[in-house]
Amino acid sequence: MDRAHKTESIETLRGVFADAGAVVVTHYLGLTVAEITDLRGRLRKEGAALKVVKNRLAQKALNGAGAGAHDLFKGPVAIAYAPDAVSAAKVATAYAKDNDKFTIVGGLMGDQVLDPKGVDVLARLPSLDQLRGKIVGLLQAPATRIAGVLQAPGAQLARVINAYAVKDAA
Repeated sequence: MDRAHKTESIETLRGVFADAGAVVVTHYLGLTVAEITDLRGRLRKEGAALKVVKNRLAQKALNGAGAGAHDLFKGPVAIAYAPDAVSAAKVATAYAKDNDKFTIVGGLMGDQVLDPKGVDVLARLPSLDQLRGKIVGLLQAPATRIAGVLQAPGAQLARVINAYAVKDAA
């Protein structure tokens, strides 16, 4: 790899670290190409990506990050990342539970370095879409209750009139 290509790779990694909500650092030693392709497909469905990185280039891209961040990049490392903080962690954690060869080393979330337990906690958080759904549900609940309260007297009146109509018909 020539110097220009290394510089380009470092700049790409700096962009990934800056733009990603969270970066999950993993070891993939022993995974087959088919297994890595399967993992990439799962990540892609959630809007995330997997990139195999050279440790030295990743450490240079993290220039200025905490000392713990540099310790994550030892051995065969791949990073899973996404614009939101949860999706990459969810998929990587689920895949690590299914496959013993794939392990989570830690993660980066902004300037904070996460250990594997921190990544697991991050993976258990609801996704952005789930949070949006909960907020919409909370906003709609009062309107639904008001409509039910306003509709109730009319419905009761209709039932009383219907009861008299049935009584007179009999």
